[in-house]
Amino acid sequence: MRSKGKCFTFLILVLVMPFAVMAQDSISKKKSMPASKMSKVSNDLKKSLEVNDEAQIAQNYERLANEFLNKSDNAKAEEYFKKAITSYTKLKLVDDKTRVTRSLAKVQESQKKYNSAIENYDKASSISADKSIEKINENDANRLRSVASPVAQESYVNSNIELLKKENKEEEVSAAYVQKAENSLKQKNKEVAIESYNQALTYAKGKPAAIIKINNEIAKVYASDNQFDKAIDINEKLLKEAKTKEDFNTQIKQLQSLATLYFKKEEPNKAITALEEAFVLALQKGNSAEAKKSLISLTQYYNKQGKNKESLALYDQFIQNFDQLVQSDTTLMDTKAFQVSEDKIRQLEKEKSLKDELITKKNTFNYFLLGSIGLLLLLFIWIVKTLFSIKTKNKEIALQSLRREMNPHFIFNSLNSVNQFISENKELEANKYLTSYSNLMRNTMENSNKDFITLDNELEQLKKYLELEHLRFQDKFDFKISVDPELDAERTMVPNMIIQPHLENAIWHGLRYLDFKGLLQFQVQLVNGKVAIRIEDNGIGLTKSQELKTSNQKAHESRGMSNTKERIGLLNELYKRNITFQIAEKALPETGTIVEIVFPLIDKIG
Repeated sequence: MRSKGKCFTFLILVLVMPFAVMAQDSISKKKSMPASKMSKVSNDLKKSLEVNDEAQIAQNYERLANEFLNKSDNAKAEEYFKKAITSYTKLKLVDDKTRVTRSLAKVQESQKKYNSAIENYDKASSISADKSIEKINENDANRLRSVASPVAQESYVNSNIELLKKENKEEEVSAAYVQKAENSLKQKNKEVAIESYNQALTYAKGKPAAIIKINNEIAKVYASDNQFDKAIDINEKLLKEAKTKEDFNTQIKQLQSLATLYFKKEEPNKAITALEEAFVLALQKGNSAEAKKSLISLTQYYNKQGKNKESLALYDQFIQNFDQLVQSDTTLMDTKAFQVSEDKIRQLEKEKSLKDELITKKNTFNYFLLGSIGLLLLLFIWIVKTLFSIKTKNKEIALQSLRREMNPHFIFNSLNSVNQFISENKELEANKYLTSYSNLMRNTMENSNKDFITLDNELEQLKKYLELEHLRFQDKFDFKISVDPELDAERTMVPNMIIQPHLENAIWHGLRYLDFKGLLQFQVQLVNGKVAIRIEDNGIGLTKSQELKTSNQKAHESRGMSNTKERIGLLNELYKRNITFQIAEKALPETGTIVEIVFPLIDKIG
C-alpha cells in the first residue's frame, strides 16, 4: 500500500511540473499588468545604465539587491550588492561603500559563506570613517571567526547590541538580538533564546516582515520543546493579523505552519483542514509555488492513508484552476519579467563596460597628450628662461666691459700728469698726486663690478677725481659741487662710472684750452621724483673743441660718447630704468657745454 502511495505521489509531481513550465511560457502571452516593485527597480536600473549615470546605477543596484533580499533570493542579492560596491568605489562614496559592503557580508553569512563574509566585514571596518561602525563590523568579523564557539561569539554580539543602540539603528539592534537568540539555541538555552527574540520584536516595530519572521522563530523554539499549544497560539495570532490586513501570502504560510504543528501534535484532521485552506487560498490568489507545496503535503498524507481518490480530486481542482492561477500569479510574472529585464541589463552592462573602457583609453591618451604638452611647455619655458638668463648675463658682461673701457684712458691721463710733475722737478706735487690717485683707483676698483652705487660714494670719488685734475690744471679751472638737500645721499643710488667721463671731457676738451680760469659746475637735483644731474662748463664748447682735435682724439671722444650711450641702454634693459642723457653746446655769446643725465629716484637696491 505504501509503495502504491509513493508511486501516486510521484505521478502527481510529474503531472504538476509540466504545468509549471506552461505557466512560465504563458506569462509572456499575458496582457500587461501593473508593474511590481521589482519591475520598477529593474526599469530604473536600465534607464540609469542607458544614460551611464554612475550614481543612479549604484543606487539602483543596491535597491535591486534589497528587493532580492526581501524575496529571500540571497544569491541574487549578493550579485547586485557586489555591483553596487563597484559603482560606489568608482564614485569614491565611502559611507555608501561601507554600508553596502556590510550588507554583502550579511548576505554571505546567511549563505554560510563565512570566509567571504569575514573578508567583507573586515573591509567595511577598515574603510569606515565612523569609529562605532568600524567596531561593529570588526565585532561581526570576529564573531564569524569564532563560529565554532557560541560562547566566544556571545561577547561580540552583546558588544554590537550596545553599539547599535547608541547609533539608534533599531533594525540592526533587532537583527543582533536575533543573532543572540540563535547563539543561545546553539548553547541549548531556549529560555534565553525566547527572551532575545522578544527583545528583537521590541526593536522591529514598523517592520511587519521582520515581526512575522521573529514570531515564527519563537514558535519553532516552542515546537522543538514540544510546547505545541504555545507555538500554535503564535501562528494563529499571526494568521488572524494577516486576515485583518488581507496579507494572503502570510495567511497561506501560517496555515502551512499550523498544519505542520498539528501533524506533530497528532491532530491530523486540523492539519488537513489548514492545508486544504492554504491550498484553496493559494489557488485563488495566484500563488502557484505555495499551491504546489500545499498540494504535495496533502497528497503525501492522503496517499499514506490510502486515500487516492482525495488526491486525484485535489489534482483535478488544481487543473481546473490552472489558467486562473497562472494569470493571477504575480510571482511567476515577476520572475519571467525580470528574466527579460536581466538580459537587457546584462547587455547594457556590456555596453557600459565598453564605453568605460573607451573613455579610459581616451582619458589615458588625453592625459599622455596633456603630459607631453606640459613637458614640452616646461622645456620651452626652460629654454626661454635659459636664453633670457644668457642674454641678461651677456648684457651684464657687456656693461662691465664698457665700464672697464673707461679706466685705461683715465689711468693713461693720470700717469701723464705724474710724469709731467716729475719732469718739472715737482716731487712734492707728484707725491701728493700719486697718493690721491691711489685712493681714487682703489675706490674705483672696489666698485668696478657694481652697476649702481650710492650717491654719497659717487660724490666722494668724483670730488677726488676733480681735486686730482685741479692739482694739474689749477690755473685753468675751478669746480663747484652742489647737491639737493632733499636727496638722501646714503640711500640714493646712481649709475656707476656714468658721470666721470663727462667731467673729464669738460676739463680736457673744454676748459684746459681757455686763456682765463674757467668754472666747472656739477649739480645733483631732485626734480619731480627724478634725479637730475647737470654738468656745466664755460670752456671752448663742442664746435671749437672738434676743430682743435687730432683724428685720434676725435675717434676716442666718439668712442667715449657711444660707450656712455650703450651703457645707459644696457642699464635701461637690465633694470627697466628710464635713464636719459643729452649733451648740448651753450648758445652764443656764451661758450661751453651742458650735459644732463636724468633717471628715476632709486632707493638702495640689493
